[in-house]
Amino acid sequence: MNGVCLAIIDPFHPSIINTIRAAVPDGWSLAIAADQTPDGRAAALEIADMAFVMAAPMPVELLRSGKKLRFIQKLGIGVDRIDTGYCEKNGISVARLQGGNAIPVAEHTVMLILAAYRRLPVLDRQTRAGAWDKETVRGNNRHLFGKTVGIVGFGAIGRRVARLLASFEVSILYYDPMRAPEDVEQELEARYLSLDDLIAEADVVSLHLPLLKETAGLIDAGRIRAMKPGAILVNCARGGLVDEAALAEALAGGHLFGAALDAFSEEPPLGNPLLASDNTVITPHCAGATIDNFSGIMERAVHNAQAFLAGVPLPEEDVVVGPSR
Repeated sequence: MNGVCLAIIDPFHPSIINTIRAAVPDGWSLAIAADQTPDGRAAALEIADMAFVMAAPMPVELLRSGKKLRFIQKLGIGVDRIDTGYCEKNGISVARLQGGNAIPVAEHTVMLILAAYRRLPVLDRQTRAGAWDKETVRGNNRHLFGKTVGIVGFGAIGRRVARLLASFEVSILYYDPMRAPEDVEQELEARYLSLDDLIAEADVVSLHLPLLKETAGLIDAGRIRAMKPGAILVNCARGGLVDEAALAEALAGGHLFGAALDAFSEEPPLGNPLLASDNTVITPHCAGATIDNFSGIMERAVHNAQAFLAGVPLPEEDVVVGPSR
């Protein structure tokens, strides 16, 4: 497996680049994009046999530059930014890491729920400015204990969120296109409902679905109106799941208490009205981004790449576009 050239086209922090270098097998070389222009990414991909990609888009125009490209490993689960149709037609295998970032995403989700209920960004900003009005806080803020949390998407991340929430003594509802086994429901004390029934009953709706044709716009204006008055919406998945204009309207009109968002339909979300709301908590699509988690991500990514080169089947749940050989 010597002589393999691996492209890295994301703008990774230097500490993450060091982790990548440490994980790459002897004899492999790295082609790291010199900048984040299309030309910079294309130059790295042009000489590569493989690519590891986190969030960088891989449209047809970029993929065409990868004349030697045989394998793409997504360093996460969502592949909506990779043109998998082109890959399938041109013999490029694509893999993901099922559940690879479940722990940090679940932790981030719980953090956002608490931050939204406690209006943390507003309190931080006001306190730094000299305000000290505890009674106004008491008249507005809420706690998580005793609430009903609806988890939309009950894969590795959704189930991890349910486990973390157990200590808050909440009721767990979930919806997923594929219902969980009965023993999982019992272990997590999670009750299955249809999506519309969950939305009508939950105090917190937390999204953990991939962005697909079937899920795009899933939380539309009608479903936002159907949420309980005073509920909060949390999105640590993909921005395209939510009608953001309808969400902004529901927050401005007071129908929803808050929203906590790690993902947007356009990123960065410049000019998005949700940024100006005091009832939102915003983070830059970083729920899965911890240095603690990345060494394990790289270990699995390298293992998949080595398996591909050796002609060994990858874990079934990781395969997006299978090898053409």
